[in-house]
Amino acid sequence: MHALLYLAPLLIITATFTVWPLLSSFLMSCYTKYNYFTNKVSALGGANFTYLWCDPDFHLAVRNTLILVIGVVPLTVLLALGAALLLNRIHWLAGFFRAIYFLPFVTSTVAIALVWNWIFHRDNGLLNLLLSRSGITPIDWLNDPRYSLLALVIVCIWRGLGFNVILFLAGLNNTDQRYYKAASIDGANAGQQLLNITLPLLTPTTVLITINTIIANFKVFDQVYALFHGSAGPANADLTMMYYLYQKFYVEHQYPVAAASGVVLFLFIASLTAISFWYFRRRTLRLGGDHH
Repeated sequence: MHALLYLAPLLIITATFTVWPLLSSFLMSCYTKYNYFTNKVSALGGANFTYLWCDPDFHLAVRNTLILVIGVVPLTVLLALGAALLLNRIHWLAGFFRAIYFLPFVTSTVAIALVWNWIFHRDNGLLNLLLSRSGITPIDWLNDPRYSLLALVIVCIWRGLGFNVILFLAGLNNTDQRYYKAASIDGANAGQQLLNITLPLLTPTTVLITINTIIANFKVFDQVYALFHGSAGPANADLTMMYYLYQKFYVEHQYPVAAASGVVLFLFIASLTAISFWYFRRRTLRLGGDHH
């Protein structure tokens, strides 16, 4: 009883601002005749999901979002792990380097977009300047549909890298050093220690980072809005599921369709999260069996 009293404020806040909006979205996704201003529902059904099934823009949004997630998640995890392993070995100016890596996570998205707009600029951009020195023709990153999604992938990787580096560093710092001493006595080299000690013990952290990165990149909106100045990129090349939801709700005022797209987005996130849990759990059990 006392525990419930202590938890009551948090439970009330969670129910009010998380559970109820989620249930309302599920209900609204079934409204086929709905007056938003009077909140009057005249008919229910699955017409909104049929609309999404037939809408080529939604298909494009799903495709772009999946490409973004597939492109960003593995690279972010690998780069964050590599950077954390290097930073963990650096003792001089370690705090400085950690702060530098973490800065993008706490920097305003608008400020980040301004910097990357300059980096990706066709004529005066830093990236094209470096490419031209290698003999590569300048690329119009933000106005060419063939490259704009790649530009978004680069920005998303850079934005999420610092926070994940800090999480990996926390995992590395909590690793019992006696494992490494025992492995050294047994003659294990650095590579064997990495594969058989560091990576298995970092599995919980890797699961956390992978799932967080999947969720964050399924919900990418502000990077698209800021990088392409309020559009979804050239020829909708950077239209994501979250941006599609924004367009339907705030621009076109098709509220039930927006709610339906939110439900589909939720199902995508839930499915990939469950698959990630299953994969890492199976891998952990297999590693445990091998050690036995």
